[in-house]
Amino acid sequence: MRARLAVAVSGQYCELREVVLRAKPAELLAASPKGTVPVLVLPDGKVIDQSLDIMHWALTQRDPEQWLTPDRGSSTDMASLIQQCDGPFKSDLDRYKYPDRYENTNALAHRAAGAEYLMELDRRLQGQDHLFGARRSLADMAIAPFVRQFAHVDMAWFEAQPWPALIRWLEAFLADTRFAQIMEKYAAWESGTEGVRFPPDVG
Repeated sequence: MRARLAVAVSGQYCELREVVLRAKPAELLAASPKGTVPVLVLPDGKVIDQSLDIMHWALTQRDPEQWLTPDRGSSTDMASLIQQCDGPFKSDLDRYKYPDRYENTNALAHRAAGAEYLMELDRRLQGQDHLFGARRSLADMAIAPFVRQFAHVDMAWFEAQPWPALIRWLEAFLADTRFAQIMEKYAAWESGTEGVRFPPDVG
């Protein structure tokens, strides 16, 4: 999701091959043996197979909304907040959302641990629309998809928590036209066929 957001906003286009992970095509595994998505294969054959790295690549090509340059704070501050999301928070999210995949996992304990990070985000959002000031930054767009996942595990619980600024921020993210664009569903790609142009247009 976040890789697609950065590709779309940067004005880059790619051939999108939607894959079903339970039936991974050989082409995916040849490009990236770890077999997870997203995977970006550049024209020169270079492979980028981490979503945050794809975001950085796309925005380095073109960054019309200045996501890499926060309104407040520094790029180092953004990197630190994103690292907390991709590390401890993502670990708690996975164990809260999929407790059966992990041995001796207390889903509610991981929900509570994840909530501490969300409270930090809510504090940052007090008096400003985005995590680093008045406009969106890389941090907002890299973190929001994971907050969305966390919220959807138990939306009633999430909306009952004392983080109104966080809820407002997430609602604004979900209402954005670009989010609707990147959430468009595509048929699973079949080997030997062309992918689809993504994004279909950049708004």
